[in-house]
Amino acid sequence: MVNLKAGTRPPWVGLGAAVWVQIASGNAYNFPLYSHSLKSVLGFNQHQLTMLGVANDVGENVGLIPGIACNKLPPWVILLIGAFACFFGYGVLWLAVSSKVQSMPYWLRVEAEWTLFTWFRDYQIDLWLALCVATNSSAWLSTAVLVTNMRNFPLSRGTVAGILKGYGGISAAVFTEIYSTLLRNSSSKLLMFLALGIPVLCFIVMYFVRACTPALGEDSSEHAHFLFTQGALIVLGLYVLTTTILNHIFHFSALISNTFLVIMVVLLMAPFAIPIKMTFHRIRVSKPEMHHQPVESSDSLIQEDNADKTEPLLKSSSSAAALGSFRENVEASEVAMLLAEGEGAVKKRRRPKRGEDFRFTEALIKADFWLLFFVYFVGVGSGVTVLNNLAQIGSAQGVHDTTILLSLFSFCNFLGRLGGGIVSEHFVRSKTIPRTIWMTCTQVMMIIIYLLFASSFDGIVYAATALLGICYGVQFSIMIPTVSELFGLKHFGLFYNFMSLGNPLGAFLFSGLLAGYVYDTEAAKQQVPNLLSSSSISCSGPNCFRLTFLVLAGACGFGSILSVILTRRIRPVYEMLYAGGSFRLPQASIH
Repeated sequence: MVNLKAGTRPPWVGLGAAVWVQIASGNAYNFPLYSHSLKSVLGFNQHQLTMLGVANDVGENVGLIPGIACNKLPPWVILLIGAFACFFGYGVLWLAVSSKVQSMPYWLRVEAEWTLFTWFRDYQIDLWLALCVATNSSAWLSTAVLVTNMRNFPLSRGTVAGILKGYGGISAAVFTEIYSTLLRNSSSKLLMFLALGIPVLCFIVMYFVRACTPALGEDSSEHAHFLFTQGALIVLGLYVLTTTILNHIFHFSALISNTFLVIMVVLLMAPFAIPIKMTFHRIRVSKPEMHHQPVESSDSLIQEDNADKTEPLLKSSSSAAALGSFRENVEASEVAMLLAEGEGAVKKRRRPKRGEDFRFTEALIKADFWLLFFVYFVGVGSGVTVLNNLAQIGSAQGVHDTTILLSLFSFCNFLGRLGGGIVSEHFVRSKTIPRTIWMTCTQVMMIIIYLLFASSFDGIVYAATALLGICYGVQFSIMIPTVSELFGLKHFGLFYNFMSLGNPLGAFLFSGLLAGYVYDTEAAKQQVPNLLSSSSISCSGPNCFRLTFLVLAGACGFGSILSVILTRRIRPVYEMLYAGGSFRLPQASIH
């Protein structure tokens, strides 16, 4: 059994620490910052580079092992594994880019002779594997903090997912600030920073990311704390975007740039203000009247650290009453099931209903599970194709400063993640509107965005990149709470990481097989025939990615149709879960 930390303050300490881990887990978004070095130093063409981009996404999103491990190991062990993956993976990449060794060790070079693996010969299997290991740290780090905090705040899943994924979205802009200010635009220094800095951070905060006793009643102070965290995140996002743009325009001195960096670190510390405030200003809860409050068992009381006072876990509120009636119905059905089993009428376990805790094998046979997977696959798979090729897309359309485009995408990605959580949480509680309706809206918008990319109007790449970042972020913040609401929190880590496979699958199909091939084909048409080498040719003009964008637009059209079908199917589930304006937590989902 996992020892749960009791009290109202520890979950907020864990959330503050999770913010830093979530920033670190965004290390996979740095690929555009050093991809040009891989291409130039190693002499790759665009097709080879996009296959490394696929490795980047495979490592980041293949998290089935972390999903299984999070139910068997404490969070600090998950963080430790992620730290070691980051150290070894980025360490190998640093050796390659910095030319510290002329060639990779012999034992890392695999000359595949089987037909199934012949494509590896052209893509430096050693670097491919190293990049997979490096970015797989993201899966371990993100799973540890996301699963832990979703369980610590089970009644605010959309809000917590939006906050954590919002920090994950802004991580690219944070790393870009560090890259341009502290590391002076050096790819080799960035890889060394990732190899050493992230493991050190994990060692510092791993003690604070821990399972806590969840509060199952609604608290006005909790709502205020979430608003403060969201506000701090918005301020951080605006600050990082503004300073990045200003630094590129005015080229500030090292002193001013470092001052900007220090202020950014202070803003990242903002979530810790909540537990500090709770330490100095403890919330005193008056005891309820006995004739208004039924007698609670000792299990429904929690102890605030070492204080003498105890606080009811479920407060007398309308939501608590609804939760109580919901539990009574569940308990009655379970009693009836036990009686039936005792009489021999039932031979096997009752299958869970949507909203209860599913086992992985039980969820795999549900149509809603696969509909959500394919909707998410289209949204993030098409978006990550643009992200992996952002440097080349900008260059083809006359924009050569990758850091500005990446910062813009990162900021808008953060807005989409945070806004998706806030907006979906509001409408699901007030109107019982399924969260997936917002996936439908954003995918319809993505059709227009890809058509704008394909049009290649002057300056359209900035607006299209910003809009795509918002839509891309919404897909994350909607998928996460939707999975937990439909299939429960007990195996949430496994469900979340299985859904995340849509990202590398989309990257392989849309980016590796389509975008890279189209780019190199067009670049070959533009190439002067007498060049001595064509290993690192470039392409310019709208035709470099036009066909790719048209295919992505068609894929999002198909995804929009699937999203409409999914939303109609799960509407009754949300009407049941959020009847009365508050989430009714199934008993099987309480941790």
